Amino acid sequence: MSDTSWLHSSPAWTPVSDGLLGSLDPLLREWLPRQRWFAGKGRPVTGFGLVSATELLPGDGRIGTPGMLHLLLDVHQPGQRPECYQLVLGTRPLLPPPLAPALIGHAVGGPLDGLTVYDALYDPRLAAVLLERLRSPGQAGGLRFANEASADIPGGLTPRLSTAEQSNTSIVYGDTFILKLFRRVAPGPNPDLELSLALGRAGSRRVAAPAAWFEAVGAYEEPATLGVLQRYLPGSTDAWALALRSVDDAGDFTPDAWALGQATAEVHLALAAAMPRAVLRRPQISVLAAAMAERLDAAALAVPALRPFRTQLRTAFHDLAELGDRGTVLAAQRIHGDLHLGQALRTPAQGWVLIDFEGEPARPLAERRRPAPPVQDVAGMLRSFDYAARHRDPASVAAAAWADRCRAAFCDGYAAASGTDPREEPVVIRAFETDKAVYEVLYEARHRPGWLPIPMSAVRRLASPPG
Repeated sequence: MSDTSWLHSSPAWTPVSDGLLGSLDPLLREWLPRQRWFAGKGRPVTGFGLVSATELLPGDGRIGTPGMLHLLLDVHQPGQRPECYQLVLGTRPLLPPPLAPALIGHAVGGPLDGLTVYDALYDPRLAAVLLERLRSPGQAGGLRFANEASADIPGGLTPRLSTAEQSNTSIVYGDTFILKLFRRVAPGPNPDLELSLALGRAGSRRVAAPAAWFEAVGAYEEPATLGVLQRYLPGSTDAWALALRSVDDAGDFTPDAWALGQATAEVHLALAAAMPRAVLRRPQISVLAAAMAERLDAAALAVPALRPFRTQLRTAFHDLAELGDRGTVLAAQRIHGDLHLGQALRTPAQGWVLIDFEGEPARPLAERRRPAPPVQDVAGMLRSFDYAARHRDPASVAAAAWADRCRAAFCDGYAAASGTDPREEPVVIRAFETDKAVYEVLYEARHRPGWLPIPMSAVRRLASPPG
């Protein structure tokens, strides 16, 4: 049995802010922009603000014992509001060769003077500390650890860093659990914890139920979710990989698409039963349509290829606003918020499971927690089928036919499970599809210009008058 006595005795470390940041500042300015989860690429880092610092494991440089420091830092960049990032740092006198990819730099001055600073999540010894904390609920300084009473979390599970995520970082423990750490932090419960907890407690088989989590307390007016430990699903394959294989092999993906529609509807039904619902009336629908139109205008300014289609695309949002003007109301509830093929896993034991309920990370947390029409999730998945179909040749007729079959099968499966066919809301689904395609155009133009023809093919389709 491992010695966990330190779990209940290590206090929050409250270093002098200037001393700590003075030694870390030059290291982080160079290291942060290189991290794939850092959202502020392309703009210089001008400074940092220390939100909290907690020593999770005291190091001893005399014998080479690593230390572990948890930080929440406000990152300042020109023209942007500061964003808070979660860092988990390791410290050693010398870094062993296997940990070379984790190097951040060598601290000069301050409380870390002379130590090598690195990303602690690469270090199995330090990653194990996080699991031990989650196994033993309680508070360490500004961090609070909690778990489900029914959770059985064994100790001694071998950790390994996952390479699968971009906006967050995950550690897999054995083949039993996976811990997701949110890199960008905001006050309030993260929907990934909030919704997966609600689904797990409702007995849904379409979610990897959380076993434990931790949060920042005292730094903000309300706790901020920092990480979620969930059941790992060995032997699973994500729907994106399966769909690409089907397209390349000219296969039939419609049975999987139908089952995905069914699983999505089951999740929506469970969330509607477990979480508060709302009704969107004329004022809310008007705001929703106006926000979509604003995003279109901003994207058209940034991407010249979008400009010839702007007027026709705006009709989708105009028609949505007119629904409200005519007295139509839209049912709204908590939804996934960023649903696509990469957010679904086909598992041996549970069939299709949906993951990553945090919504679009670039949107404010309050917006991601707001009830929305379930058709938003449906539109996201329909766009994802189009992406998979056109990943080789955006102009392929066969690819377009594959996407059409899968889109129809998904809606059929959704209707079978929910009793409501999303195609019966053509104005709403067109507006959400158009909004998503506009987002995709902007994203691809900035990050993957070679993929821009994929969403542009959708733009041309959506800009045509609905038939």
